[in-house]
Amino acid sequence: MPLYEHVFLARQDVSQTQVEALTKEFTDLIEGLEGKVTKSEYWGLRSLTFKIKKNRKAHYSLLNIEGPPAAINEMERRMGISTDILRFLTIRVDEHETEPSIQMRKSDRDERGDRGERGGFGRERSGGGGGFRGDRGPRGDRPPREGGGGGGGGFRGDRGDRPPREGGGGFRSGPPREGGGFGDRPPREGAGIGDRGPRGPQTTERT
Repeated sequence: MPLYEHVFLARQDVSQTQVEALTKEFTDLIEGLEGKVTKSEYWGLRSLTFKIKKNRKAHYSLLNIEGPPAAINEMERRMGISTDILRFLTIRVDEHETEPSIQMRKSDRDERGDRGERGGFGRERSGGGGGFRGDRGPRGDRPPREGGGGGGGGFRGDRGDRPPREGGGGFRSGPPREGGGFGDRPPREGAGIGDRGPRGPQTTERT
């Protein structure tokens, strides 16, 4: 009998259990039409290159089929009217691969890589150290800083107590100015701006 490789894409809203149910439904259809499915693989939920019926992702499944063309035509007809199937493709081949497909092997490598990278930050820790890096040993007591007092709680321990400033704690300790404050200044010599007398009439000489 002719050999075929068939891949169908199910919409992203269905679950993996529903995809497995679809696979079993089409497998039973092929076997009822004097064919058989020699291998089936679920490749998982993958991203699409472009949207298909408003779906950005789809469930991929592979079927290796050995059966008459009439069985393939009936399976594709039912897939075309199913609302859960987005796309499908059937290719006739000379022989089927007995080993897992390249997509399946790639998925296995990705899963093993993810498990290997999930060892946590403390994979190389020793002695129960809780640090972020495992190559650091346990942290002991820190030695006191040089020049710091036994109970100094300041920002820097090498500074001693500051002596009080001379002249008290005011903002400026200098002596007061002579003459008092701003309101005690003596008046300027001469009349002020408002003490000027009235101006006389201005005359203009005509030539």
